[in-house]
Amino acid sequence: MISFYLNGKYHELTQLNPNTTVLEYLRLHEGQTDTKEGCGSGDCGACTVMAQRLPSTNQQTLNDENGNEKNATPPFYTINSCITLVSLMDGHHLMTASYLAENPEHHPERALLHPAQQALVECHGSQCGFCTPGFVMSLACVYENNRMQTSSEAASQSDAKQLSYDEVVASISGNLCRCTGYRPIIEAGLLMSDIGQKREAEHSAVKDLTISLATDAMGSTKESAVSANVPAEAESDNVESTAIAPALNDAGRRLYIPKSLDELNQILAANPQATIWAGGTDLGLSVTQHLVDHEIIIQLSGIEALKSWSLSDASNTSTDEQTQSQSLVLGAGMSYQQMLPVLEQYFPSFAQVFERIASPQIRNMGTIGGNIANASPIGDLPPILLALDASIHLRHCAPNREESGKDLDSSDSVYTDEIIPLSAFFLDYKKTKLQAGSYIVAIHIPLMQDHQHLFIHKISKRYEDDISACLLAARIDISADGMTIENAKLGLGGMAAIPLLATKCQQALIGQAAEVASFEQAAQVLSADVTPMTDVRASREYRSHVVQRLLVKCGKQLVASRETEIA
Repeated sequence: MISFYLNGKYHELTQLNPNTTVLEYLRLHEGQTDTKEGCGSGDCGACTVMAQRLPSTNQQTLNDENGNEKNATPPFYTINSCITLVSLMDGHHLMTASYLAENPEHHPERALLHPAQQALVECHGSQCGFCTPGFVMSLACVYENNRMQTSSEAASQSDAKQLSYDEVVASISGNLCRCTGYRPIIEAGLLMSDIGQKREAEHSAVKDLTISLATDAMGSTKESAVSANVPAEAESDNVESTAIAPALNDAGRRLYIPKSLDELNQILAANPQATIWAGGTDLGLSVTQHLVDHEIIIQLSGIEALKSWSLSDASNTSTDEQTQSQSLVLGAGMSYQQMLPVLEQYFPSFAQVFERIASPQIRNMGTIGGNIANASPIGDLPPILLALDASIHLRHCAPNREESGKDLDSSDSVYTDEIIPLSAFFLDYKKTKLQAGSYIVAIHIPLMQDHQHLFIHKISKRYEDDISACLLAARIDISADGMTIENAKLGLGGMAAIPLLATKCQQALIGQAAEVASFEQAAQVLSADVTPMTDVRASREYRSHVVQRLLVKCGKQLVASRETEIA
């Protein structure tokens, strides 16, 4: 069973096609037609809705560095409902544009519009109107998070931090307007705070979207559902059942939401051909564009262990002799948004690229493990991770038939772990080391040292929310005296069937002077590493020329950074 709130009303689902998207559920099952379908591929943002993860009944109180209790209210975030499975809303409050206004259903003539809605009205930000609900949700999300963030810091709403131009633009970077009317929409985003402050001063009734909903119902019903699936003989013998019931079941299609790695191992061992679903920002296209009807889905959203990070000894995982012993370990289920503050701390150059990766809606759902497992040649993360000499932790599950003596559906599982260089993970186009019954546990990234420099350049037709035509990530290691290139790692994306390291070009740099001329010479060797592909995004000739110039640019940046350090 899955349970969630939709526009303030509690929902429980047990019998539903696991392939059902949020958009399909809203429009066809609930009649919530205010959410529109545009592209059906997570590109245009017309279907944007807002969600908030509800705190569980056993959630621990968070404290700051001084030991004081922090405001643990989860932030709002936006999603593309067209490619998001409704099951991913389990334990969430899902909101659409019609919910934002105060009492619009019974008294529309007296409805008090949300500041985002009111601002769009006053700024004439709705042109043809089709994309407007999506823009409303994106603007409302940044407004509400800003209000929530500053409510405890500011004495009144009038003291709250005003949203900047850049913040407004960033919030709607995943929403497209075919009328090209972005100016009034941005103006509306800047006006929202003024409207909210005016209402605060006038003591106008405004709907509080951060209301604490009773989540006990979800917890109790799920416990009842679990206990109802325990066989009577298991209870009488006081033996724990190994069978895990699906959360959704419909006409033979099943969806499982394991709550731990042990449960995941067990389910995957019994169903090795199952589709593993994390954020689904790429996999969702199989449902919406290719009309795939997945029979068995294992959803990873309930496994907190896959969403955590740590620092660990990397001496046995790194392939680079010159890397230090400590590495950053990122759980494969961490979303882009969850990774961002961690990367800002340990890999700031890596973090800066995130504003150019997909859209806010995609970054809220997409995961590092999913981006790697999809093995797309134009994925943004793999070439950067290759340059950082990352390793990947794989787990291969299989049924332990001989020891358990049970049938496949109820068997205990055994698994084997392996940690391999990421460069050995990609085999061919869309082919990796993953097998049936395998999944990614974590990514290990050796921490950078003072003599190491990271440069990342992405080329795309659109600055935001666009796929790479080509991407170059270069990690350059400099000698202690700053004169010589001791080592180099060059990750290439969007160039060939797989992300890859430019090994010959790397060797051409090693031992050379830390000068621009060295990079110019090495750039000529790139053609020996890869023959670029030609597709709708760029020609072979364009890619070859651009990546060579990007490598030279890395050399110029290196020289400039060294001069700055000396000065």
